Amino acid sequence: MITALVVSSMFAGNVSFAQAPAGNDQRSQRSFAIKQINAGVLNIGYAEEGPANGPVVILLHGWPYDIYSFIDVTPILIAKGYRVIVPYLRGYGSTRFLSNNTPRNGQPSALAADMIALMDALKIDKATVAGFDWGARTADIMAALWPERVKALVSVSGYLIGNQVAGKNPLPPSAELQWWYQFYFATERGKAGYTKYTHDFSKLIWQLASPKWKFDDAAFNRSAAALDNPDHVAIVIHNYRWRLGMEKGEAKYDVLEKNLATLPNISVPTITMEGDANGAPHPDPKNYASKFTSKYEHRLLTGGIGHNLPQEAPEAFAKAIIDVGAL
Repeated sequence: MITALVVSSMFAGNVSFAQAPAGNDQRSQRSFAIKQINAGVLNIGYAEEGPANGPVVILLHGWPYDIYSFIDVTPILIAKGYRVIVPYLRGYGSTRFLSNNTPRNGQPSALAADMIALMDALKIDKATVAGFDWGARTADIMAALWPERVKALVSVSGYLIGNQVAGKNPLPPSAELQWWYQFYFATERGKAGYTKYTHDFSKLIWQLASPKWKFDDAAFNRSAAALDNPDHVAIVIHNYRWRLGMEKGEAKYDVLEKNLATLPNISVPTITMEGDANGAPHPDPKNYASKFTSKYEHRLLTGGIGHNLPQEAPEAFAKAIIDVGAL
């Protein structure tokens, strides 16, 4: 099987080229060395590789994944001279709250503020940010609200900025069906079920979101360990309940949420990406292209690439990061 990368651009013609498919996830025996740093309300666990003086790339994972989604992306970027930062989001891996009194808040603006705090702690003025799922949502918010801190953006599934008002609007039945787990988490049974079966539930999401990806148990178990974080369930449940307007956020993020409710444009150079076999809910690229007002491309990966695009197609994801820096 050959995986084709189709690029549709606002300022260049359509091109395509072949790339080897991910196949079984047997590639990397590498592991990340984890550092810890206090940043904002968190002590954040993160991997850092590459030259200290290289251009910075921050890679942001989704749910229910972890930093190992980028284990094969990282060496490609290092070889090009990048300094690569791969943090655990709040509720994952070795990231911990500094205070027991801090709300275990999963609202998207809080996650984005965490990453700005991480940049401050690491004395990073500006970085390219790239991610998928929750990571893409976080990267989008960073680019929209702090464009002076974001050099460029790579976002799987495009423009993922939402708000509670929009989240209350019912969708067509087929779209609601795709969000079945969101409604499950809205119940106490769902919270108890995710608490009891965190790993089993997450493996099911991996399978449904990437139906063509033949990941092995070793790859899943390596990432599933990050879900054992003591705050993980609380963060996930709050995140999805917040989206439905069932939970409040923190007042200190109200200004950010007010700005996000306007669905702001993203004014930094951007490449959005999608896999043709993404089984997770995702918007049509035609519906969000106008939200990117700088140089912009959309890339569709065909050949069975699913939701965890960086791990399923690391060469294509790394290439997007390299290319967006040249836009």
